[in-house]
Amino acid sequence: MFNKKIIISAVLLLFAFNAAYCAPTSETQIKPEVKVTAPAPKLNTSPLEIVANPTKFLHKNFIMDAKFDKFSTLGLDYKKAMRDSHDYIGILIQRDDVKDHNIPLSELKLFVKRDYAEKFVDLNTGDKIKISGEVFSTALGDAWADIKNIEVVEKVKKEEK
Repeated sequence: MFNKKIIISAVLLLFAFNAAYCAPTSETQIKPEVKVTAPAPKLNTSPLEIVANPTKFLHKNFIMDAKFDKFSTLGLDYKKAMRDSHDYIGILIQRDDVKDHNIPLSELKLFVKRDYAEKFVDLNTGDKIKISGEVFSTALGDAWADIKNIEVVEKVKKEEK
């Protein structure tokens, strides 16, 4: 009986010593692995490439150069790729494969929040812009994209009368 008490006391003392003096420090503690995800890269592309391969760009960020054509309501409020006309406005850009006249690229549905679009009310047909955004749908086989940023690269010169 006496030996059992000594053994039990020794084991308890060993556990207490281990807990007090061998506790992990901040240097030896195992830290949970934290994965830092980098922002998705932006695919540098052209408008016609997005139109030709909309599924390739689905849920991907892109950046492209374009020529502004006009603001439009084309494609707004379509239930399968919903962007409410109260909150969004569409942008049409020009086809970059036609040089001698202006043809809008209506197959590419580009949407921008109205409050952001108000910063660009002075855009004119033919102004060069750089657009970054994300394709959010391929409804009807077309690319439908949210514009996240617009940068005016070059303004066209207006003809004087």
